[in-house]
Amino acid sequence: MIQAHLSYPPAPDDLAVLQAQLHPDVQLTVGDLPDPAQFEILVNGRPSPTDLTASPNLHTVIIPWAGVPEVTAQRLRDFPHLKLHNLHHNAPIVAEGMLLLLLGVARLAVPFDRALRQGDWRPRYQKPAPSLLLAGKTAVILGYGAIGQRLAQLCLALGMTVHATRRSLKLPITNYPITENGITVHPATALHDLLPQAHALLICLPHTPETDGLLGAAELALLPPRAILINAGRAAIVDEAALYDALASGQLHGAGLDVWYNYPEDEAARAKTFPGERPFHQLDNVLLSPHRTGLVAETEPLRLTALAQLLNAAAQGNPLPNAIDLTRGY
Repeated sequence: MIQAHLSYPPAPDDLAVLQAQLHPDVQLTVGDLPDPAQFEILVNGRPSPTDLTASPNLHTVIIPWAGVPEVTAQRLRDFPHLKLHNLHHNAPIVAEGMLLLLLGVARLAVPFDRALRQGDWRPRYQKPAPSLLLAGKTAVILGYGAIGQRLAQLCLALGMTVHATRRSLKLPITNYPITENGITVHPATALHDLLPQAHALLICLPHTPETDGLLGAAELALLPPRAILINAGRAAIVDEAALYDALASGQLHGAGLDVWYNYPEDEAARAKTFPGERPFHQLDNVLLSPHRTGLVAETEPLRLTALAQLLNAAAQGNPLPNAIDLTRGY
């Protein structure tokens, strides 16, 4: 028998989906902390110190999404005996969302749509055509994890040559690069060698001290003319001023951004917060997405199915997947 506590209960229908998939040996409580608290697994993306100390039996924390909030990473460092895991249910969802951004930016779908809504057909007759063909071009994916691997196959299907970087690649240096499923995989240290080849640069990295500010003006200048940048990792991986300048000057063909430099501070601010200090919203070559490439109608059922798999593994005495190493930040 394993006891687990889910701090933030899903909607009743979704909770029923979760409970129907749980092993009989999983005893689940939801909502407020039980009294007495005896759970061994806590499902909470941003647990408070009270959450982490309520049960003397707690040994595992599950973040019910991909990634690790910084506040959670900092807090868990004070509890080194606790194991930390997350969920990778969103890999196909985010990969499809990044493909949407890539195609939308390449074909300037939003400005063309906006013009035609005003009866303006002139973009059709521009010479040369302002949009880009992706087939035959090269995509470089930073972060070859669950999302990056799905995205790589989508790019391959478009007829692109695909390179990717993986931070955990630890082969003898003479073995670089390697090929997996048609994708050429490089260590993260190959970044500057890959950037000049990247007609499309696709960022799937987590935000860690290692990736903070990874792409600045010097790195963006290495990209080919009219390259496309897609970011669904974290905004801080790309220097904001450098990205804005490269877009405003036309150095980059465009960008599709799902992660941002400014977020609403509270519910009241949700209707009036621009996503950056720079006016990205004024640029026609930026496709803006409000950090929701991971949200579709199927997201919550997929999330709860993934959560059930982890809880069931624990109940059966099996290792839990998706372990997070806080020393590496992911």
